[in-house]
Amino acid sequence: MIDTTYDFQTDTPPGKDPDAYSDTLHRYHRTLWSRDLPDGTRFDLTDGRPGSYLVHESVKGRFWLSSDTVVPTFPHKAEAVVAMLDDGESEAFWNLGYTIGGMMIWPGNRIGSKQTINGARGFHPRISDRFDLTVECVRRHYTGQQSPLSDVLARYADFFALFETLEGFIEHFLLHDLLDGDRVRFAMPFDDFAMPSVPQDLATYRRYMETSMEFIHARNARIEAYARTL
Repeated sequence: MIDTTYDFQTDTPPGKDPDAYSDTLHRYHRTLWSRDLPDGTRFDLTDGRPGSYLVHESVKGRFWLSSDTVVPTFPHKAEAVVAMLDDGESEAFWNLGYTIGGMMIWPGNRIGSKQTINGARGFHPRISDRFDLTVECVRRHYTGQQSPLSDVLARYADFFALFETLEGFIEHFLLHDLLDGDRVRFAMPFDDFAMPSVPQDLATYRRYMETSMEFIHARNARIEAYARTL
């Protein structure tokens, strides 16, 4: 059973990260993303803990996957703006991000002691952990274009090759609601990564928050519909 309203903070010890410590999130990831790849190969995930989070091994290779909460609320980077929200708004946004619609898995193994995708997208100032900007980088990876994450995505090219195309990647992880046709739906105005990636004022933050929450709700509905077919 997949409960798309379940908050993974619920079964996480106080002060710990649900991405690592929520058993429910671990089970949901394993259930949802163990799917056929575009060429028909089964992308089965097994429990890799404690050494790693989830593991896939087949003729495609061996892949170590980790969980990531993908929609940041910027409680620190946009602290002054978040403080201007109405009571309960930031909490609702934060908690929604810990439902399955706000979760993703990425390769978790380091290559050459360099950053993982999780780390690079979090630390790069032109991405700042934003999922819409990350997926735009993934889109450019598949089309051979440059992006702020080109180097790290290239290091994990074998992972993206599993899905063959952007469409295959989107389909596998049920990310359709982040696209408008073949374009990414950006949560803030986008100018080829030139604009600040963190909201600088209340109006921009509200747009970012509302668009992000719409995506999470829509993906949760899509995940729920898919889960009923399992």
